[in-house]
This record gives sequence, structure tokens and C-alpha cells, in this order.
Amino acid sequence: MHLFEALVVLHVIAGATGLIAFWVPIAARKGGPAHRKWGRIGTYAFLAAGTLAVLMALLSLYGPEQRLPMITDRVLFAGLFGWMMLYLGTLTIGFAIYGLAVVRHRANRAALRGFRYQAMFGAVIASALWCGYFGLSIGQPLMAAVATVGLAAVATQQFYVWRASPPPRAHVPEHFRALLGMGISAYTAFLSVGLIRLVPDHVFNPLIWAVPSIIGIGLIIRFTLGARPARRGQPGRAHKQEA
Repeated sequence: MHLFEALVVLHVIAGATGLIAFWVPIAARKGGPAHRKWGRIGTYAFLAAGTLAVLMALLSLYGPEQRLPMITDRVLFAGLFGWMMLYLGTLTIGFAIYGLAVVRHRANRAALRGFRYQAMFGAVIASALWCGYFGLSIGQPLMAAVATVGLAAVATQQFYVWRASPPPRAHVPEHFRALLGMGISAYTAFLSVGLIRLVPDHVFNPLIWAVPSIIGIGLIIRFTLGARPARRGQPGRAHKQEA
């Protein structure tokens, strides 16, 4: 078995684990044992899947062998299976690390301003900008559209990290948004691996690639609104949810 094929197998195992475990903490009682247990399983699985996606993207771009020779448009292949996959893998890793970090450092947000986390933010920004630029340069606005998800996410995350006085329990919606964003990027990246084998004629169909973002952003909006305090001093849902 070649290295790339081995990475695909490991990516499928890690991705499938994360994709299944991802929904348990969403449906379970927030802060309960199932939420915590399956949340960790899904997050660590996505961390592994994201790392493997980055490795596969680098092999697709710079490996000695041509990947997926049935695709004749190699520039488009480099865009979607190279740079876009690299960005999505980096974004998945970033979301996963941040989602855990906001809970771990909820009492000390200054820790999120350190080099480790800021370098992670920088890697997501750099990969998103290049993905968007490359996509526009080859006539693929889909790549630019997907890149805006990461740029918008980092902007909101940095706002929380550097905000002077966030409201109480502000880490809760941050945690939800980060891990839902992790699911968006992971599902999108996972489709790019399986789609070429299941329905190769539609591998470049932007509607298929957009489905995870549409569903994920809808869930993010729902949880964000649900975590907001109600008017007239009535507490919102956030006080009932433990990350």
C-alpha cells in the first residue's frame, strides 16, 4: 500500500469516528457526561482527520505520483484537492484546538493571546487567503467562498480573545461555534475524499460542497441566538448549558 493510500484509510477511520461522535454532544444535555465524553472523542478524531488531510494535500501538491489520474484538469485538482484541502484541514485543527481552549482557559483568556494560539490563528488566515486567491485565479469562486468561513471565524474568535470585558459565560457560545465550525470544515473535507469515489461526475459540484456549510452555519446561528440572554433581565439558555 502506498503512503497516500494509507493516509486515506486512516483519514476515513478518523473522519468517520468524528462524524459520528460529532452529533452526540449536540443532541445530549450540555455539560453532561455524554456531552463531555463524546465531545472529546469527536474533537480528537477531527484533530487526527485534519492532520491527515493536511498531509494528503501536501502529497497531492508535491508528491512524486499523480493523484487521481482520472481528473484531467490538474490545475483544478491542485486547487480543490491541494490548497482547499490544506486550508480545510488547517481550519479543522484550528477549530478543534480553539473549541477546547476556550473552556480550558475560560477564567484566563490571556492564555489565548499566547504564541501557540496566535500562531494557529495565523495559519488559518494564511491558508484561507491563499485558498481564496488561488480559487479566484483559476475561476473557482467556490474556493473563495469557503475561505471566507475561516476568515470570519477567526475574526469572531479574536474578538473574544482580545475583548476587554466579555459578558459572563461568553465562552459557552464560543465553544459551540468553534466545534460546530469544526464539523463544517471536517464534513467538507471528508466529502472531497469520498465524493470522487462515489459520484465522480459531481465531485466539483459546488452545491454538494456547500451543504455542510449551510447546515453548520444554520446550527451556529441557532445556538448563538439560544445563548443570548433574554430581554428584561430574563436569563437565556446559556446559563443552563455547561461546556
